[in-house]
Order: sequence, then C-alpha cells, then structure tokens
Amino acid sequence: MKRPLPLFLISLALSFPACATISESHGYAQFGTLKYPTRFTHFDWVNPQAPKGGTLRLMAFGTFDTLNPYTFKGTSPVATANFLQYGINELNEPLMVGTGQYAPSGDEPASSYGLIAQSVEYSEDRSWVVFNLRPEARFHDGHPITARDVAFSYRLLLKEGHPRYRTSLQEVQRVDILNPLRIRFVFKRAGNPLLILRLGELPVLPQHYWKDRDFKATTFQAPLGSGPYRITQVSPGRQLLFERVKDYWGKDLPVNRGKYNYDRVEVEFYRDSDVAFEAFKAGEFDIYIEHQAKNWANGYNFPAVRRAEVVKAQIEHQIPTQTQGLFMNTRRAAFADAKVREALGLMFDFEWTNRTLFSGAYKRAMSFYPNSEFAATGLPVGHEWLLLSPYREQLPAKLFTAPFSLPQTDGRGIPRDTLRQALGLLAEAGWKLNGQRLQNAAGQPLRLEILLVNPNLERILQPYTENLASIGIDARLRTVDRAQYKQRLDQFDFDMILMTLDQTLSPGLEQWQYFHSSQVKVKGSKNYAGVANPVVDHLLEQLLAAQSRDAQIAAGKALDRVLLWQHYIIPNWYINYHRLAYRNRFAFVTTPPYTLGLNAWWLKTSEKAQ
Repeated sequence: MKRPLPLFLISLALSFPACATISESHGYAQFGTLKYPTRFTHFDWVNPQAPKGGTLRLMAFGTFDTLNPYTFKGTSPVATANFLQYGINELNEPLMVGTGQYAPSGDEPASSYGLIAQSVEYSEDRSWVVFNLRPEARFHDGHPITARDVAFSYRLLLKEGHPRYRTSLQEVQRVDILNPLRIRFVFKRAGNPLLILRLGELPVLPQHYWKDRDFKATTFQAPLGSGPYRITQVSPGRQLLFERVKDYWGKDLPVNRGKYNYDRVEVEFYRDSDVAFEAFKAGEFDIYIEHQAKNWANGYNFPAVRRAEVVKAQIEHQIPTQTQGLFMNTRRAAFADAKVREALGLMFDFEWTNRTLFSGAYKRAMSFYPNSEFAATGLPVGHEWLLLSPYREQLPAKLFTAPFSLPQTDGRGIPRDTLRQALGLLAEAGWKLNGQRLQNAAGQPLRLEILLVNPNLERILQPYTENLASIGIDARLRTVDRAQYKQRLDQFDFDMILMTLDQTLSPGLEQWQYFHSSQVKVKGSKNYAGVANPVVDHLLEQLLAAQSRDAQIAAGKALDRVLLWQHYIIPNWYINYHRLAYRNRFAFVTTPPYTLGLNAWWLKTSEKAQ
C-alpha cells in the first residue's frame, strides 16, 4: 500500500511545473559552487578550538540615538564608522550568512551558508526559494524562531523599515508559510539568482516582541535578538556592554564555530578621533582601526609600541574598497551639466594632497569599484562592448575610443593647461569670467558649499576650495553636527559632500539604491548624486539579471564606465590593506582575503587569567 504524500510536497507539486528541477543545499552560491561541503565543521580561517572568555574593549566613532538599526529614524551603533568590522553588533541574526552585513564571508565572493535556515531549496529557473528553518533556533527569551517570524520580518521591513528594504525586497511577489519551519518566497520574475542571496540576508525579528511596539520609534531599550551576544547595559550615545549568551542556540554551528570568543565586549563612543587615539595609547581600549595616513606614518612611536605591547599591522586584502569621492548633487541646477562636473573634477589635485597630507599612502581611485574586478579599465571589449554599443548616441564618443583617465599633476599645483581646460568646459556650459568671478548669462555667480560632518576633512579640502577660487568659483566648507548632517542628506539639501558607498564582492541591489533614477526623489535614499540616466537604469537591470559571473562582471564594468564618463563624483583615493593596531594580548589563525575577521580572534590564555 502506498503512503500518501506529505502536504508540503503536494503543495509544491501543485504550485510548480513537473519538469522543474529543484535543488536543496546547506548553502547557496550565486554563481558556481560552494567552497565548503555539506558536512563542513568550520571555516578554514578560524580556530574551532579557540578558548572562550575575557573582555574585549572597543571604540567607535560618533554616537548613537537608537538601538534599532532597521528604520529611517535615528542613528544606530552599526551606522558608526568601523562598527561592522568588529563583528559584534545589535543586528538580528539572518537566515543565512556569508553575504550582507551580519557575518561576511572570509574566503568566497558570493556564497552564503545556513544560520537560522538549515537548508535552502530553489528552482532551476530561480523563480522561487524555500528556507527550511532549524528547529533548535531560539530568541533570547526562549521563543522558537518560526516561519511566521520570517514572514513578519519581511512584511514589517517592507512597510515600516528603512527605504532600502523596499528596494531590496521589491522583486518578491508573495510569501507562503508552508509549515512552522518552512517558508517560500515567490519572485515576480524568473532568472533572479541574486535575490536568493538578498533574502538569505533578511534579519529575523521576533513577532511576539514587536507586534505591540512602535517599530519606527527610536529606542535605547535593546530589542530582542537571537545571536551570540545580547546588550546588557546602555549609556545612551556613549557606551554599550555586550555579554556572550552562554546557552546560545547556534554556538556549535559550522558557521559560528571558532567565533565570538569573549565573555564581554565593551564599546566606548568617541566624537573626536584625536581624543580616541590618545585613549588607545593610554590603554583604554584594545583595537584601533586607523583611517588617517598621516597618523599611521607618524603617530605610532609611543612606548607601548616600542615595548611590543601594541602591534602595528598593515594587512593586505582583496575586499572591494568603498566608492569614495566628492558627490555633486545634480538636483541643483548648477551641477546638472556634465561639463560643469568635469571642470570641478579637474581642479582637484590628488597628487599634491597625497604627497603633502597623506605621506604618499594612497592610490587615486579611477573607478566606482576600486580594488575590484568590476573596475572598468582600458577600452570596452567583448560582452561589455555589446552592452554599451546600442547607446552610442547617448554616451560620450570618447567612452568608446579612450580609457577613462583623470589629470595628474607633479604634486605642486594645477598646471595652466588644466586651468584653461576647466575654464573652457565652464564656458561651454554658460559660465564665464567677469573680473574675478564666474557668472552665468543672468549674472549669477557660481557658488557651492561642501557639506562635512568630520572637521578633520577641512584641512584636506581647504586647498581644493582655493583651487576653485583661482578660476572664479566661490566654494566654501561647512561642518555640521551628525544630526543635522543626516537630516540634510536625507532631504538632499546639499551642493557637494564627501561620501563613501559600501561595495561588495557581488554588486547587486545596493547599486540600484545608489544609482537608479527611481531613487532620486526617495528621501533617505543613497542616490546622493541624483543619477537619473536611462543608460544607467538599463545597465543596472543587466547587472541584476546576470546569469554568470562573467556576465555580472561585464555589466558592472559597463556601469562603472558610464558613471565615470558622466562625472557624477570626483573620485578620491583608496588603499588595499587594513591599517590596524592592537594590544598584544590576542591570537588568531589568519586574516582571510575578504574580511578583517576580528570576530574569530581570541584572548591569549595568560591574558584571560589576569
């Protein structure tokens, strides 16, 4: 006698064609295969026997006014500089780890492995995905994590979360709870391999905790989580104390083994980097991630370094570095013309800045994707050329005939030829010198304000404003506090800002948030430059629809090339190594190529005993 089929199999049979091939795995690779097999025990770059115990003392720049990282309102700890690199934060655990913010992969570019989800099922055409949850998964209050929590998280973030979630989740057609531990997402279109990774990054929020609370409100009460640490003490805006959850449900999972080794993690917030560095020298905290080239070159000759009590380490990596540059707000009439933007870029003397202020530490960024295989180099060829060629009439002719380049100086000032070139571009755009000032046909002067939040940037950008003044542009720096800065960014109330955009090993929906025309008027979006270009929109669609790594790289290079030739930003600089100083009381296996991996460090036994 044949046994009846389980209900979920009947459901799947009714919902999808009989010819569809269904894959089930412990992880998911966007392209290619997973590095780690089904029964892997730990990542190669961790010590699975790392001893637990002791206290880690950290610092963070800035401040925070909420512990909810998922809403438009307020600034949470993970939004402050360096915080995500520590690997210990207030984020909720996601379904899978390897991509996204929570626990990025150390040695794979676009793969994820199950955390709350023990396995993932998906169709051959990538038109849907099913996550099978671990029955042992628990929130810190003991409540089991179920498919209802996942569906609740999806709907809550879509409705009340930060606008970025509406962008990243917009391709989901519907969500089906198949049983308490199985949930299916059906997509609006097939052929969407990246969306499976993005859904795996979905933070799982407890429905029973949030259903009677105001999700949009700021809060200093640590929300209920499920991860290896919980926040046990909060000094608003100044200090956080994390304590390891001794009965953490996931402590023995392969993705966690060898990580999260401290009993306590104390985080002190500093508003001034000079004060923070002095505190590090005095022994107030354990790790300092250095961002100032001048300080890295000259600031580490203090007694603890000479006694080898502090280790100064420069560690190469293969992480795509951030897009960093001066973003021009094309919503403002003065910056709507690409000739004006190009002229403003010509007046930035990187070589002088690097030699005089940075001790020659940096490389000039010639891409929106520095230190990445997505950076456009040379001329467009192959698949990239095929993507661009239908838009020849809409793109600058030089894009097809000359590699993108930026002017180089001898580090001693802007050459006269460059000054003449900038003035020529401005004249073509309708701005001509009248005495010492550039004016348009209506007699209005060309003025701009560079909005800053970090006063340390003033010494870097003051020479740039002087260069602009030399050709008749009235450029000024204005530094404001973090609350005002965030408000003005959210409202796009600025002329120019020095901004960074996080980049990943597998560019995807975040690029839509950065550059798609649909984001131009969305308050709080990251399309800071106001990019509204039909060619860019088309290339973003090609990037998201890529069915192979080669196709993804070609689309990324084409996108990079178009953005560069439109001069939306003045590219700054980058380095391809970590600059790190730490107390000589830690041990670790290695630094993997794609993450700093601080969450896999541990205290030496002698230090724990102190």
